[in-house]
Amino acid sequence: MKRHQSLQDLSREHHSALQLALTARRAANSGSRDSIAAALATCVTVFARELEPHFVREETGLLPAMAQAGEDALVARTLREHAELRALITRLPDSEPEPSTLLSFADLLSAHVRFEERELFELAQRRLERQKLSFAGRQTGTA
Repeated sequence: MKRHQSLQDLSREHHSALQLALTARRAANSGSRDSIAAALATCVTVFARELEPHFVREETGLLPAMAQAGEDALVARTLREHAELRALITRLPDSEPEPSTLLSFADLLSAHVRFEERELFELAQRRLERQKLSFAGRQTGTA
């Protein structure tokens, strides 16, 4: 099923997040301190530039609309995972190229994107179509 227009930009951004998770996972599993350090730096940069703005758009647009539609459990899970990812990213620069923290970040990010695509966005899309639910999910010029 094609994504509802209001979800298309958010959905496209998930591709970049999955690529970041893959890069982090590969580095963490490589055992190379240089690869781990490079992936840590990349994760911190990409998180600030792309993922945090993405989370904010979901939290100020999509999630309030879903809460209004009565989807409190999905909203709570999304917010909890955003908080966990934010906590992990703050630990990455402090880690002494620590592969376990990097791997935890990669695993959670990948699982979170899949949850949003398969559950949150699917339900939001049905609600958007059925109830003409609207939110500020489409913003051009941001990652």
